[in-house]
Order: sequence, then C-alpha cells, then structure tokens
Amino acid sequence: MSSIFTKIINREIPSDIVFENETIIVIKDINPEAKTHLLIIPKKEIETINDLESEDTQLIADMFFVAKKVANDLWISEWYKLHFNVWKKWWQIVMHLHLHLLSNI
Repeated sequence: MSSIFTKIINREIPSDIVFENETIIVIKDINPEAKTHLLIIPKKEIETINDLESEDTQLIADMFFVAKKVANDLWISEWYKLHFNVWKKWWQIVMHLHLHLLSNI
C-alpha cells in the first residue's frame, strides 16, 4: 500500500504540514470542508479503523493527543470536531487511516 499520504510522509509530494513527530504527521486538507480542516495521519500504513491491531492502541491515543495539541496551538480548542471515515466505497477516499479535525473558527 502506497497512498498519497505515504508519499507526503516520504516527501515525494509536497503538502502544508502543520505538525510532525516520529509517528504522526498533520497536514491541511486540500479540499477543506471547514475553515480549519486538518488530517492527522499516522506514519504507519493502516488502511482503516477495521485494520487496527492491539499494538496500535498507543498510536491511536497519540493521534487524539496530537489533535488536542494542534487545536490548542491554533486557538480553536473550544470548538472543533474529530472524525474517522471507514466506508471504503464512499467516505474514505484515501486508504490510509487518518483523523479529520474540523473547525469553523
């Protein structure tokens, strides 16, 4: 599996990176659905929530803590929503797990 997100992580495709550490990258969505629309992406290639293994527990927790940090850094911590898409045939376009952070602030 080599998704567009893997190519962004590997710097093969440019992206507007908001945050990065050793396991997670946060980028601006290229087709935003809100004033702030970020994608919190694990560097580990996992297709969907349904493909998570027990060893991914900390990674998923870290994604939520990164979301909280980024929301605080952007001064939107009082008004944002998070969601994962799972349905392959409609909602999840890129088959690499990612958490959406959206805010109209």
